[in-house]
This record gives sequence, C-alpha cells and structure tokens, in this order.
Amino acid sequence: MPQLHLYVPETTAAEITRRAEMAELSVSQFLAGLVRREVSSDWPDDFFKDVVGGWKGERLSRPPQGASEIRDEF
Repeated sequence: MPQLHLYVPETTAAEITRRAEMAELSVSQFLAGLVRREVSSDWPDDFFKDVVGGWKGERLSRPPQGASEIRDEF
C-alpha cells in the first residue's frame, strides 16, 4: 500500500490528533478515512437511507402549479 506524506501547521496536526482520538482511531486511520470520503466517486454508505429517505416530518406534497407562463418568442 503506498504511503503519502504531508506537512500541516502544528495547530492543524493537534486538531487532527484530537479528532482521531475522539473517533478512537489512529491518526493514520483517521486521515485515510477523510481522504477516502473526499476522493471517492461513490455515494457514501447509507446515503439514500439517511439523507433521501431520512425525512421525519409530515408527508410532503406539491400544490398545483397552475398554467405555464406564455413568453414572447425571439
């Protein structure tokens, strides 16, 4: 597996370390997850269930839109 190296300011490194600890991951695992999410061209796991199918309010309905506007031709 290839290794990548990057340089970040100390404050950024500290925040990365803090967030990795909160997620109970190593810094390497945490950064690999960020990169996978940002670079992937696939939909995230459970996207359609959580986002598209995640509406919890009243059923949505679209009221009648009326007749289309008649515009002048060019």
